[in-house]
Amino acid sequence: MTSEAAPPPSKPLTGGALTRSRILDAAARLMNTVGLTRTTTKEIAREAGCSEASLYKHFRDKEEIFVTVLREREPRFTDALAALPGRAGEGEVAEQLEEVARVAVLFYRRTFPMAASLFASPDLLAAHRGKLDLSASGPQVPVHSLAAYLTAEQDLGRLSPAFDPDAAAMLLIGACFHRAFLTLFFAPDPPAGAPLPEDETDFARETVRALLEGIGSSAHARSGRSG
Repeated sequence: MTSEAAPPPSKPLTGGALTRSRILDAAARLMNTVGLTRTTTKEIAREAGCSEASLYKHFRDKEEIFVTVLREREPRFTDALAALPGRAGEGEVAEQLEEVARVAVLFYRRTFPMAASLFASPDLLAAHRGKLDLSASGPQVPVHSLAAYLTAEQDLGRLSPAFDPDAAAMLLIGACFHRAFLTLFFAPDPPAGAPLPEDETDFARETVRALLEGIGSSAHARSGRSG
C-alpha cells in the first residue's frame, strides 16, 4: 500500500477554492480537538482566517461543513485496501497483512475523533450516510476488500482452504480498531500493559501471526476426537 505512485502535484489554490480549503482544514482541526458540539461556524471562520459571511458562500451550514470534512479530509484507507486483492501472490501473505494492520491502526487513530463527532449528532450521521455510495465507500468496504484478498490467496494455494476469509478480515480490522481506541483512550500516558504489545510493529506482527496460525484450542481438539 505504500508503493503506490504519488499523485502529480496540483496547482496552488487561489481565491474561493483556497478559502474553501482553509475552512475545511479549520473544521477538521476543531473536530479533532474540541469536538462537534463545541464547534461553531464562528469558531471555524476564526480558525480559517475568514469571515462567517465568506464561510456561508461555500457551505449552507455547519452540518454540511462536517459532512464535507468527513468525505474529503479523512485518510483514504478504503482506497488503499481496494487495490490489495490485485496484489495476491506478491510477497509473503504475512507481510501484506502486517502492512494492512499498520495502516488500519493509523487510519482509525486519526479518524476516531471525527467519528465521535459524527455519532454525537444523529442528523449529521444521517446526512453523512446519505451522501455516501454505501456499496463503494461504506465502513464495511475495508473488510470486504481484505476478505477478497484472502480469498485470492486461497485460490493460489497460499492459504488453507479451511480458512474463512470474511471472519479473518473482520478479526484483523476489528483488532486494529480496538488498538486505535485503546491508544486514544489512554493518551498521552497509558498505564503499563495497555495496550499490548506497546510497539506498533510488534502489534502488527503478533496479531497477524495469531490470525494465520490460529489459537489451537486443545479443548476443541479433544471435543472433536470424542465426537
